[in-house]
Amino acid sequence: MSETPQNAKPTNKVHQLGDYELKKELGQGGMGKVFLARQISLDRLVAIKTLSKELSKKEGFVTRFEREAKSMARIDHPNVVKIYTVDAFQGIHFAAIEYIDGPSIQKWLDENGRMTVGDAVHVAIVCAEALRHAHQENMIHRDIKPDNILVTKKGVVKVADFGLAKALDDDVSMTQSGTGLGTPLYMAPEQARNAKHVDIRVDIYALGVTLYHMLTGKLPYSGKTTLEVVMAKEKGTHASARSLRPEIPEKLDLIMDRMMARDPAHRHKACEEVVRDLTALGIHSETLSFMNSAEVAPGARLISGLPGSVTSQGSVTQPGRRNATVPPSFGTEPAPGSTRIWFVQFEDAKGHTLVEKHSTGRILKMLAAGQLTARARVKASADGTYYPLAQFPEFAKAVEDSLARRTAAIRKEDMKNLYSRVDRDQKRFYLKRRIKDYFRNMVGVVSLMVLLAVLGVLGWLAMEYGKSLPEKAAQLIGFGQQQAAEQPLPTAPTTTDDGGLSPDGAAPAQ
Repeated sequence: MSETPQNAKPTNKVHQLGDYELKKELGQGGMGKVFLARQISLDRLVAIKTLSKELSKKEGFVTRFEREAKSMARIDHPNVVKIYTVDAFQGIHFAAIEYIDGPSIQKWLDENGRMTVGDAVHVAIVCAEALRHAHQENMIHRDIKPDNILVTKKGVVKVADFGLAKALDDDVSMTQSGTGLGTPLYMAPEQARNAKHVDIRVDIYALGVTLYHMLTGKLPYSGKTTLEVVMAKEKGTHASARSLRPEIPEKLDLIMDRMMARDPAHRHKACEEVVRDLTALGIHSETLSFMNSAEVAPGARLISGLPGSVTSQGSVTQPGRRNATVPPSFGTEPAPGSTRIWFVQFEDAKGHTLVEKHSTGRILKMLAAGQLTARARVKASADGTYYPLAQFPEFAKAVEDSLARRTAAIRKEDMKNLYSRVDRDQKRFYLKRRIKDYFRNMVGVVSLMVLLAVLGVLGWLAMEYGKSLPEKAAQLIGFGQQQAAEQPLPTAPTTTDDGGLSPDGAAPAQ
């Protein structure tokens, strides 16, 4: 629970629900009141969420509430708010969950407007890692939003309301009076159409909207009613984050666009991809900048995108666990040549989850060779709990080196792809130019051949009809008729006495 005790209202009387002594009322939730309480047996502070009398009377709701609480208990991750118990006392049904002594991201945004780019990416990476773990347990949150992301006073980011929010959605309509538009503003379009038939990609969508909100201080889609918001999302057009805040890197803007794609098929397929893409940018802050560095818990640090860090004393502090360190068998630095055996959980090249037993030295060699990634988890005993490799001092440096190599390789591959694309574009340009020059030359050759053919035809015509051409031309202009008119007409021939003809046709002299 994110409400701090300073803002809490004291109850008229101190009540007790079984093992829990109610100290203060923290607020009113959608399903009932929320209290700050002390667990008597373990002497620790917890948050108690109670069911209202109306919901307690609804047939089947209590059963679903308990079932979802049990499902939520399966999620054992340092960045997920833990549930301790679900119980009933004198007809009051309640759940005891981990108490968070800091504000929600929504409250921080209300007071400050927006986050630095590094802080926003830090929060998104941690949430994506928490969601990845939950998805492996077949749990979908379905209500990721700034209100459900909490930050402890030590700077540890926590995702809240796993399971409980899901159970609540089945019975409390989002159009109920007073609930507002909090959920629809971050909800994936397909979830608005049919909330019961969704997959893990609705969480990726909601996390993308949350990251957009943290970076810009605005929401990509808005409206006065739920219907207006849903219709805007169905259109799928929104202002780019860079247009609202130019300092946002273009790649980060593209990642958010992919996370918020209207079609689920166009989004990241799993949170592992989200963590990989955001971490590869290398712009996330190691710790939240608005936290006092002297008060930041080791578990609030990101080592190249993985939550959890080694303390200066050589032990590992589990993020979000007060005054609790890993037992010496898990966290102390082993002596040189130690052959301690670990249970290692990792994914092979085909994506299958495997569990193997390896010594410390073997795990270090596998990290160096790339056979294990930073996402591998280990435990020191069969009945222990798996934790990321980076949370153990034996492997922290090797994990950091592995991630540094991977980040460098990704950047090198990006540059290689860039050079390859430039080379390909250049070759394509020269090919187009050669083709254009070829056709231009072909047109020139054909034009020359046509011209020569025309000249040849004209020359042949000149040779064939050149002699008679002047006469024909003269006749054409009337010169031949004039010449014929000027010549004297011939006289008729005459005969002589002896019967001969006069040469000129004149009569012979007497």
